[in-house]
Amino acid sequence: MSIEFIGMIQTQKVSETHAAQGPAIDRDYVRRFAQAHEQAGFDRILVPHHSTGPSATLTIAYAAAHTERIHFMLAHRPGFTAPTLAARQIASLDQFSGGRLGVHVISGGSDDEQRRDGDWLTHDQRYERTDEYLTVLRRIWTEDQPFDHDGRHYRFQAGFSEVKPLQQPQVPIYFGGASDAAIPVAGKHADVYALWGESLAQVAELTTRVRAEAAKHGRSVRFSVSFRPILAATEDQAWARAERILDETRRLRVQAGYSRGGPQQSVGAQRLLAAAARGTRVDKRLWTAIAQETGGRSNSTALVGTPEQVAEAFLDYHALGVTTFLIRGFNPLEDAIDYGRELIPRTRQRVAERLAAGHRRAA
Repeated sequence: MSIEFIGMIQTQKVSETHAAQGPAIDRDYVRRFAQAHEQAGFDRILVPHHSTGPSATLTIAYAAAHTERIHFMLAHRPGFTAPTLAARQIASLDQFSGGRLGVHVISGGSDDEQRRDGDWLTHDQRYERTDEYLTVLRRIWTEDQPFDHDGRHYRFQAGFSEVKPLQQPQVPIYFGGASDAAIPVAGKHADVYALWGESLAQVAELTTRVRAEAAKHGRSVRFSVSFRPILAATEDQAWARAERILDETRRLRVQAGYSRGGPQQSVGAQRLLAAAARGTRVDKRLWTAIAQETGGRSNSTALVGTPEQVAEAFLDYHALGVTTFLIRGFNPLEDAIDYGRELIPRTRQRVAERLAAGHRRAA
């Protein structure tokens, strides 16, 4: 199993420890951020979606024009664009980026977030819609003749796209969602199933469920886990840095008038808080204090230690079948550069050594 590293860029400098300042779009920052990921050895960059934020599609178009090799992952919520139009938009972006696009499908774990864009479906109804949406998307990308569709959520006549993805037969589908309504849809459609940074036991349990659902359709799925690595030259220094990050997160939340985050509607967030209930330090390096502080918002658990120690922690997840790691820092641009110095190459080397040893044993 090879390994893939995904980073994340935003249109301005912002994180739990950096309050957003200035305009919502800083073109120079986006360009430097994307190029830093390419130079650091990342394989792909996620551009997130939020109901009040800039267009992820246009952000990728801009970043792709200022990079050469790195691939992108478009966070995309079904329901706001007809799947026929979305299929053409995504295929066009894949063509213009030189076949460097993936789509991360997020059905929406928060009713409040969805309603900002006028979506009043319930949580489970959104996943039902996603199932139909992705079925249409795949057909538009692959059919060579127009076709009609009359479903529960979408109806059209003679749907067709003259533009097909450069990647054949389709743009890779990444999928998020850990609820009982989400897992069957993931098994049916996901090329890569994405988890937030859970404990080893939680990852083993959830990936087993997704594999079982995929097997019903004769499919196999790859897995991605998201972390916020906190690195330093020594383990003690890394944990001290983690505590400073927590202190600054608390300070900014108090300054903004936020109380300690309550449980989120998202099942993924609830799973992070379940891991946090075991303590702020879980397994070897998993640190849950930020998840506790923010109520499990976003991927907020960290792996703390030296680059060698965090690489070793990645190997534990790799042994469970995780082949993709989405990593981003609390100092977004600076940490992306830092990950490229030791963590990414060291992890790749350790995985290659493990795979080579396995091949030798098999031989």
